[in-house]
Amino acid sequence: MSIKQILCSPVGLRLKVLHVVRIVIAAIGRIFFSLYYGNEGQKIPPITDEILKEPTIEVAKKIRNKEISSVQVVEACIRRIKDVNSALNCFVEDRFELALKEAREADELIRSGSTPIQQLELEKPLLGVPFTTKDCFAVKGLRFTSGVVLRKDFVSEEDAGAIRLLRDKGAIIIGITNVPELCMWWETHNHIYGRTNNPYNTTRIVGGSSGGEGCLQAAGGSIFGVGSDIGGSIRMPAFFNGIFGHKPSRGIVPNSGQHPAPETDLIDSFLGVGPMTKHAVDLKPLLKIMAGDNKNKLKLDEPVNIEKLKVYYQFSNDAPLVDPVDPEIIMAMKKVLEFLNVQHKLKAEEKKIDLLRKSMPIWLTNMKTKQKFETLIMKKEGVGAILKEIVKNIIGCSGNTLISLFTALTDHTGAEVGSERHIHYLKVRENLEKLFTEMLGDDGIFLYPVHPTPAPYHNEPLLRPMNFAYTAIINCLGLPTTAIPLGLSREGLPIGIQVVANHNNDRLCLAIAEELDKAFGGWVEPQKS
Repeated sequence: MSIKQILCSPVGLRLKVLHVVRIVIAAIGRIFFSLYYGNEGQKIPPITDEILKEPTIEVAKKIRNKEISSVQVVEACIRRIKDVNSALNCFVEDRFELALKEAREADELIRSGSTPIQQLELEKPLLGVPFTTKDCFAVKGLRFTSGVVLRKDFVSEEDAGAIRLLRDKGAIIIGITNVPELCMWWETHNHIYGRTNNPYNTTRIVGGSSGGEGCLQAAGGSIFGVGSDIGGSIRMPAFFNGIFGHKPSRGIVPNSGQHPAPETDLIDSFLGVGPMTKHAVDLKPLLKIMAGDNKNKLKLDEPVNIEKLKVYYQFSNDAPLVDPVDPEIIMAMKKVLEFLNVQHKLKAEEKKIDLLRKSMPIWLTNMKTKQKFETLIMKKEGVGAILKEIVKNIIGCSGNTLISLFTALTDHTGAEVGSERHIHYLKVRENLEKLFTEMLGDDGIFLYPVHPTPAPYHNEPLLRPMNFAYTAIINCLGLPTTAIPLGLSREGLPIGIQVVANHNNDRLCLAIAEELDKAFGGWVEPQKS
């Protein structure tokens, strides 16, 4: 049955009605939230340490060349975190003393001259550079909660795979950042650490699940960050916070040491670990390290001739229950298309990929496993236990967030694993992946919205729950994709796009990110006075 036939069927008509009703409710909710929160929010202080504004590769170079010490950089990060965290609540646990100890050791190694600078650059290219990661990665000696109250006292005994690879190259981890409960929602809030606020306007969300990380990067609290992405968890926070975020091709960066761990190989293929940075030029060197033994698959050092690329784009998926794309985001995409045409003589081809309308049922059905969601956040199982916990939440007595409880409830609905509907959507996913791989080849990129709107108010995602369709579907396809900031909206909120390439062609995404960073200005310091 075609998309047109579905929309004209009784089910399709019901979806249309439901879509209109949801849009009306969301519009009323926007009025309520704007009145409740106001538009100003709490201001954060400007960045006074210039080193915090520089690319990771420049910071590393200055440390190696003794232009600045690692201790000075770590101390600058610590000062900045303390300056902004009361307003943003993005940073949740530190290892400042250990980080400073490691910074002193890095400085001593450099001062001793026992290892030539060229050798240090080759063997430890991130020597002395401080970074952070989200609270779903194991960091030895730090709490490892994933925002789940039942895990609030869990302490990691070893580093996650990607964290270990970075530390092996000299990077210094200074702490962890906030996430939604179990990292399964696109607003960062849990009942251990609370809610994280957007640095551009603290009445707005930071996204999820790498929301605390995206926020801290935008605010200049660490030199670079590490996120993970199973439905948009790198790209949405990058978009909402005006930074760059890259979700690599499937199977490239190790997923080990995360909670929750993927239950099946299919889910593992959706999950990607990648860098989050203020500057596009940092993405490639960081990915090269994080990919470990898989880096050669990406041919990251192979030059990219932008003028030889094929460019495809789509402004909207027109999916039921998903908001229309904001006109300012569409205008930003058009400016990118115009730039590529004028600067590189690239004539982009507009696509109308009908299967993208099914992004949410594809993602939701393919994400199904035999393990029920509540087993990861609650002591008791079953619909009755969930309903009881929802009542407790309403009266302020639950350790779980309301959205996690609703997610647990909906996990008891929909297609069961192995059912006819489940098998159908597995096949639909395969067909869509085939469509993309054939379209993109080895020289194609696809420009697509990251999200239909700039950062909404706190709690507003409850009225717009399916808006992460634009990122989630790319996870199902296992394709590499980079979120690229393109300035601020009229409200002063970041906007941008994502660029998608074929499997293991991450270098195409990264080349476009660097080009658009130079052309459109990239990261803009929040609330700069």
